[in-house]
Amino acid sequence: MQKEKFNDKDNLFDQDDLTDDNSEQKYIHYQYTADKGQSLLRIDKFLIDKIEGVSRNKIQQAAEANCVLVNDKPVKSNYKIKPFDVVTVVMDKPRIELEITPEDIPLNIVYEDDDLLIINKQADLVVHPGYGNYSGTLLNGVAHHLKDEPDFDANDPNLGLVHRIDKDTSGLLLIAKNPLAKSFLAKQFKARTTKREYVALVWGAIAENEGRIEGNIGRDPKNRLLMRVFPEGDQGKTAITHYKVAERLGYVTLVNCQLETGRTHQIRAHMKHIGHTLYNDERYGGNEILRGKNTSNYKQFVRNSFEECPRQCLHAKTLGFVHPTTKEEMVFHSELPADMLKVVERWRNFVQNNEI
Repeated sequence: MQKEKFNDKDNLFDQDDLTDDNSEQKYIHYQYTADKGQSLLRIDKFLIDKIEGVSRNKIQQAAEANCVLVNDKPVKSNYKIKPFDVVTVVMDKPRIELEITPEDIPLNIVYEDDDLLIINKQADLVVHPGYGNYSGTLLNGVAHHLKDEPDFDANDPNLGLVHRIDKDTSGLLLIAKNPLAKSFLAKQFKARTTKREYVALVWGAIAENEGRIEGNIGRDPKNRLLMRVFPEGDQGKTAITHYKVAERLGYVTLVNCQLETGRTHQIRAHMKHIGHTLYNDERYGGNEILRGKNTSNYKQFVRNSFEECPRQCLHAKTLGFVHPTTKEEMVFHSELPADMLKVVERWRNFVQNNEI
C-alpha cells in the first residue's frame, strides 16, 4: 500500500500558525474512501496506515479539533471505519503543496514599510489559496507585489498573513514581510492587545446603546459551515465582542463591534446569538427579511438594498498594534466601502420618509 507522505515541516496538523480571525475557510489535506471490504477499524489507525510519518497523537489531536470528518461530519478518534466511508482531514490553512504564485491582482495598500504592509481588502476577494480557490486570492496579489524582494517567500509560513477576514468581509488586513515581524505581531493578537473594530449593519433595533457579548464559539455540529455560540462554555473557544450603537435606522442598526478575541465568524455568530443577525448574511439567515412591514413596497425596498450590497454588511474599520521594529503604536482606519454606504443611505432615506 502506498502511503501519502506527511512532511512535518509543513505543519499540516498544527493549527496555531494563524489567528482564527473571522475566517470561514477549511482546507482539505487528505481524503480517502474505504473500500467495500473494509473491516471495522478505529479511524486513527486507519489514517496512520494511509499517511506516512504522522503520529497517532497528531491524528487524535486533529480529531479533537473536529478536523477529521467521516461523510462530511466530524468524528472522534475512536470512530470505527465502515465500508465506503469517506474520510477527510481538513485544516484551517492550506497544504504547502498549494503554491502561492504571483498574480497581478489590484491591492489597496494603505501602508507599507520594511516589516509589514496593511491592505484594505475589497469584498468578494478570498484571502489565500485553498480547496476550490487555487488562484486569484489576496496572497497571490501580495506575492506579485513583493516579487522583487529577495527575502520574501509567499509560501513561507513564518511570514505573510498575521490574521484573516472572510471573503465577503471588507477592510484592513495585516501582512508581515519577515519572520521577526510575524512573530512579534502574532503575539499581540494572541495576547489580545491589538485594536480591532468592525462596522456592522444588523437586523433589528438593539435595546441597549452598548454591551458585551461573551459566549464560546465553535462549529455547529449540525452544519460545519456555521459557527454557533455555546453559552455554557462546554464547547468551542472563549469569545468576547463589545458593541456600541452607531446609528439607529428603524428596522436595522449600525453598530461598531470591538473584538477582544478573534474567532471564526465571531461577530456574525455573536450578533445572531443576541437576535441581531448581520444584514444580508446569507449563511446565517440575514438575507431574509427579519424585521419590518409585511407590504410589497417594503419587501421590494429590502430586496433592492440586498442587491446594492450582495454580502454580509461587515467591514473591518480599525486596526491597531505596536510596530515590531519601532515599537510605536500604530492605528489605521478605513472608511465604509461604497456598497455598505449605499445601503445605509437607503435606510436613512427610508426612516425619514416612513413611519416606523
